Amino acid sequence: MTARISSKFLDRRTPPHIATLIMLAGLSALAMNIFLPSLPGMAEYFDAPYRLMQLSVALYLAVNAVLQILIGPISDKLGRRPVILWGLAVFLLATVGCALSETAGMFLFFRMMQAAIVSSMVLSRAIVRDMVPENQAASMIGYVTMGMAVVPMLGPVFGGMLDQAFGWQSNFWALLGAGAVIFWLTWADLGETAGKSGMTLAQQFREYPVLFRSLRFWGYAMAAALSSGAFFAYLGGAPYVGDHVFGLEPAQVGFYFGAPALGYFAGNFISGRFSARIGVNRMVYWGTLITGAGIAINLALFYAGLGSAASFFGLMTLMGLGNGMTIPNATAGALSVRPDLAGTASGLSGALQIGGGAGLSALAGVWLTPETGAFPLLWIMLVVSLAAIVTILLVMRREARLSLA
Repeated sequence: MTARISSKFLDRRTPPHIATLIMLAGLSALAMNIFLPSLPGMAEYFDAPYRLMQLSVALYLAVNAVLQILIGPISDKLGRRPVILWGLAVFLLATVGCALSETAGMFLFFRMMQAAIVSSMVLSRAIVRDMVPENQAASMIGYVTMGMAVVPMLGPVFGGMLDQAFGWQSNFWALLGAGAVIFWLTWADLGETAGKSGMTLAQQFREYPVLFRSLRFWGYAMAAALSSGAFFAYLGGAPYVGDHVFGLEPAQVGFYFGAPALGYFAGNFISGRFSARIGVNRMVYWGTLITGAGIAINLALFYAGLGSAASFFGLMTLMGLGNGMTIPNATAGALSVRPDLAGTASGLSGALQIGGGAGLSALAGVWLTPETGAFPLLWIMLVVSLAAIVTILLVMRREARLSLA
């Protein structure tokens, strides 16, 4: 589709209101990070090592990545609405299981089931691309994820406070309540936006090679994956740094942890306002530069002996700012390679982001010790952010050559 489709709020005969897309994406973000300040305490509760409990991030992201590969083609064939609703239903059941878990193994099982909520994040982006053309999609995705940025900013703060007042289980009861409300909102407001595919589901999956052969798709998808990789490494390692390196309480970790979301909110706003005017490539390029610069300054302060909780978490706002500029634009670029395969492209590009994030998150958990301090985490983040800069430069170089041909 090349023109904006009008929507009416709470009318499922029309495309969804942007508020519904924000809520769907926001719930996915909330499920990812609300309980992170509780991880050290949960390790004590289950009498399990922190590294095992940290797998609640890595395994969640790994299952997330696999599901994204499946969800995209399925939604291109069956539609966005039924896939999102079924994902929400599984998420609600898994959330109850997490709250009632009595062992670390049981918790990790239900935590992996919670990954079904990824359908909300992946398909909210595909729905945007269904409704508007590429440059407008970058702006609209920016606005959707700008609203989503409020959730990870407040989620850990709220989660840390709930933990201290009622215990770690209260985080999952809160998720259950939020998920139930959003399930109702989605049922009432989310109209179908995907055109009916004439292909079978098997044929739909066989369209993946079309994207695999596209250098343009890979360029945008890898720029987004590498840039967001810095955040996922932070997601897996920052709770440990806050607790073991700086000795912060769960509520304090939650307060500091949301710092990148401040920058992400600003970056998404910039994307929403200027992507159509400046262009996707330049927005991605400047976003990756800002991400890399913020992490490099952070690392330099630690080598100078000036690193602190305030500097470590505070400078992460620059990472958030860069990601807020990079991810909406790189995602819009990847989804525009084949608009008729927007769900498939969203799933594959999302799988690259989340799958890589799962590995980086686990790596951060393995390498961090009280003796190493924050250095392994910052080095992981710096390397992947520099790789993101190289990737978008290669995309820009290729497009420049093609324009001269």
